[in-house]
Amino acid sequence: MFLDRMIAEFDHALRAMTGVTRAARPSPAAGLAGEPEALSPTERRHVAGLMRVNHVGEVCAQALYQAQKLTARAPEIRAAMAQAAREEEDHLGWCAERLHEVGARPSLLNPLWYAGAFSIGWLAGRIGDRVSLGFVAETERQVERHLDGHLDRLPAQDGKSRVILEQMRADEIRHGQHAIEAGGATLPAPVRGAMTLASRVMTSTAYHL
Repeated sequence: MFLDRMIAEFDHALRAMTGVTRAARPSPAAGLAGEPEALSPTERRHVAGLMRVNHVGEVCAQALYQAQKLTARAPEIRAAMAQAAREEEDHLGWCAERLHEVGARPSLLNPLWYAGAFSIGWLAGRIGDRVSLGFVAETERQVERHLDGHLDRLPAQDGKSRVILEQMRADEIRHGQHAIEAGGATLPAPVRGAMTLASRVMTSTAYHL
């Protein structure tokens, strides 16, 4: 029923924003040596900022995929969005766990990030499945580039954060490839540029807040 579906979606959104996640896969860092004590206070703050940014990215991913799942026309596209959202929820849980380990909190602006990303995903989905898939592909391409930058900026001794980001990167590449293979359209250059600008605003703010 529609009401049941909306209640489930609200529950999903609330869990994403508050960090109450249900990761189906264990963290790639589970059992890996490398406690926060190995990091200097400055390094720990830096890792916290990077992982907070990545956590925000996964909050936005949940919002985007949920909105695009709700607006998808084709059942197979809807199923693919739901599957990607489940894998992205693993990322959300892994980032939240790492934030806790380094003694940091998620972004205070998570409700704002979620609402903005949901609105964008809803708009893309309403335009059509090909545009929605193209938006997924471009988003994942930009996330891949963003993760590459974070991997370069992590302290050398922070193996835990590194393996988490490497697995996230592999998943994001796969999601983007699937979107292209499913018929995703190439977005116009101004749209891609606007997405890059919005991402920069989010990352620079979430690093601190």
